[in-house]
Amino acid sequence: MSVTRLLLAATVMLCCTLAACDRSSQGSQGSQGKESISEGGTATQALHDGELMAFSVEAGVSASLAKDRAERISRLSYELQFSVPGDRTRPLAGRAILRFNLAGNDSPLAIDFAQGADSVLSVSSSGAPVAYDFDKEHLIIPTAALREGDNVLTLDFIAPQDAVNRNPDYLFTLFVPDRARTVFPLFDQPDLKARYSLTLEVPKSWTALGNGRLAGVEERNGRRMFRFRETRAIPSYLFAFVAGEFEVVSQSVRGREMTLLHRETDGEKLARNLDSIFETHADALDWLEEYTAIDYPFDKFAFALIPDFPYGGMEHVGAIAYRASSLLLEESPSENQLLNRAQLIAHETAHMWFGNLVTMRWFNDVWTKEVFANFMADKVVNPQFPDTDHALNFLVSHYPQAYGVDRSEGANPIRQQLDNLNLAGQMYGPIIYHKAPIMMRQLELLLGKTAFRDGLRTYLTRFSYGNATWPALIEILDEKTPIDLGSWSEVWVNTPGMPDFALRKAGVEESSWLLEQTDPRGEDREWPQQFSVLSLRGASETDMLAARSAPLPESVQGAPQADLLLNANGLGYGRFPVSDALFDAWQSLTPLQRGVLLVSAYEDLLARREKDALAYFGRLVEIVTTESNELLIELAASQLYHVYFSLLTEEERDARSTDLEDKLWKTLASQDSPSKAKLFFEIYSAVALSSSALEQVRLLWSGEESIATLSLQEAEKIRLAEILAVRLPDQAEAIIAAQREETQNPDRLRRFDYLAPALSPDVDTRDAFFNALKEPANRATEVWVSDALRRLHDPTRLEHSARYVLPSLELLEEIQVTGDIFFPSAWLNRTLGTHSTTEVAGIVRDFLEDRPDYNPQLRMKILQAADPLFRASHRKSKPPAQ
Repeated sequence: MSVTRLLLAATVMLCCTLAACDRSSQGSQGSQGKESISEGGTATQALHDGELMAFSVEAGVSASLAKDRAERISRLSYELQFSVPGDRTRPLAGRAILRFNLAGNDSPLAIDFAQGADSVLSVSSSGAPVAYDFDKEHLIIPTAALREGDNVLTLDFIAPQDAVNRNPDYLFTLFVPDRARTVFPLFDQPDLKARYSLTLEVPKSWTALGNGRLAGVEERNGRRMFRFRETRAIPSYLFAFVAGEFEVVSQSVRGREMTLLHRETDGEKLARNLDSIFETHADALDWLEEYTAIDYPFDKFAFALIPDFPYGGMEHVGAIAYRASSLLLEESPSENQLLNRAQLIAHETAHMWFGNLVTMRWFNDVWTKEVFANFMADKVVNPQFPDTDHALNFLVSHYPQAYGVDRSEGANPIRQQLDNLNLAGQMYGPIIYHKAPIMMRQLELLLGKTAFRDGLRTYLTRFSYGNATWPALIEILDEKTPIDLGSWSEVWVNTPGMPDFALRKAGVEESSWLLEQTDPRGEDREWPQQFSVLSLRGASETDMLAARSAPLPESVQGAPQADLLLNANGLGYGRFPVSDALFDAWQSLTPLQRGVLLVSAYEDLLARREKDALAYFGRLVEIVTTESNELLIELAASQLYHVYFSLLTEEERDARSTDLEDKLWKTLASQDSPSKAKLFFEIYSAVALSSSALEQVRLLWSGEESIATLSLQEAEKIRLAEILAVRLPDQAEAIIAAQREETQNPDRLRRFDYLAPALSPDVDTRDAFFNALKEPANRATEVWVSDALRRLHDPTRLEHSARYVLPSLELLEEIQVTGDIFFPSAWLNRTLGTHSTTEVAGIVRDFLEDRPDYNPQLRMKILQAADPLFRASHRKSKPPAQ
């Protein structure tokens, strides 16, 4: 369809269907405004005194533009109206009415809209058409169309349905960090919080969810109109709506009214999960109200479970979005899966206070909302799981991922510089989600829990419905301690990396120890922190404060180094020396101490090339097959997978595969717990390579054989079909066809059909699929892309998939522009995560060396994702020095 026809269709739809003031007159004004732009730039000429020529903007939302607008604009509100066609090929038509107070009118005003100039149908100010200009993703409003004081701008526009994540029979918005401007014109920055009202017209069979309370639903001309009341002040990235063919479930839990939207077709799965989902949200709300001393700060609480949502969840006010599979768990979930669900719910609920009530001023502080959501989530789930070792859960949830970045050449600080919001997606990653909570726990230790909580209450009260910075919080907390928190924060928050710890002889005594902290970057930094030291000989654990150099506590000074477990309570952060002899005392250690030993030993293995990977692999096999704690089993299994496929040579792996499979199968068969049986089957199927092991997986997948304690649901069978199709290429066609026939859920079937070419044994089919990913439209559902890349780069296909590495790196800049915030890292991790050869490592090194001016943030992302590859290839490049 031509642009002219699209504009005409959208204008007619807008005028005929959307609730607005005097449609005919607004349409006329819009037409005049559009003609003035299209006829040779006459609108630009109309701007008096050439002011537009002197007014410049850049693509995105620059820090300088945001600062200027924040100083000029106040009392901002949006009245938004969208018409969603049933036909996916037609654009959305919309109207945005912006009301705001302007403090000064000495320069034009830029409104963000990341579509083409032809997508703007009209602009009027207080009913009069505006001769505007369109430049670099901005509508430029001249001073003649504005006034100091109150202003009302009305903008009619169209936007592609891809901008609102359109699926065949549903859609959802996801505007963090700066994607709202891809759908409608606005001031898209976090410190211009506004009130939003929404009118949404959709196909008749659809329902809808918005931020505000539902004001009414009207059916007209075979369509449905949803009107949502005005919200409290929220930032633009939290404005959201979901619409489509969803089932609606409402519950009242302890007086709290909550609504859930879902598309799940498995009634038994729903019945198993729904009550727990509602209860867990209510528990989180109760806890957070008590901790913050602030009642839930918004008008409604609802959430939508969306198939293959790009994130685990997103904290939209009144309309939280979750990936459906994160909350609707399969039968017999593991302890870790239950904990992950509770933590995800607590995380998104905590955002209602941390991020939504008080919002960062600029996205360089996006980590503040994430660290508090994660930190509070860990606190919230404790009373919900009284039998869980929460210190161990904190350790396994945060430390491996934080270390994975901080050990790399691409380590980034928690707080980063940000010049333009179009780069804000690069702020996200394991450091803000996993290192920051570790830092925050150390800060709480410094202050004490009560002083820390009281400081947060002051912070939330002082900045309610407004914006704040990290230094503003540090200033509040600094009043509660004699410690210089500014200097403490400078190292922990503003610089990357972690310390190396080493034990040194304190004097002539053979076992008199100093613990020394060194800066691997040679910058003489010091990370003040508290943790404990365990002496096996005396079975004593004692706390210490780690400075640049500090003697070990007196109670452990007499112990030989092999008997010392540093950071025994899991509170410290850094690379700690560890003795392999500690594994001989495994049974005498607490679960937390075992976790600390695993984490420290794994970091030591990766850091020291001379460490024996085969010996460590043997320890992991023993731990996985004998340990009873599910959190430890999963931690050890994740390490085992990497060591097995990346650190061992092919010959070493082949020599041990049958023994590994046999031990895992025997362990699986001996389980009387359904959750553990499922856990061990997942481990077994992930490492299965031999024809006999793969045949055993196939028999269980097909239902030809069964294990009494093992029940496989549809999503799990799809995962198995993917593994089997890749690793049993001669049977791939039959496996894919059988799984298609068995899959009942239409959303899961669409996903499986998308992945099918990536599962194919035919290399030309796989190559064609990968090449198709170069088109943004074929990357629209990013979770599917990530899953497909995982299958393309299966450990059994690496010789062929190495050809995808360079073009994947070459696509990264485009992916950063077109993708959501986590997609660049997911793209890199799936591409590089299983490779271990010097050839692929050389491709990455050459790519970066050939591009000295490459985007620094993306360079960091590549170096982070490539760290396991670099270490594995270096280990394999030549025999370790003796």
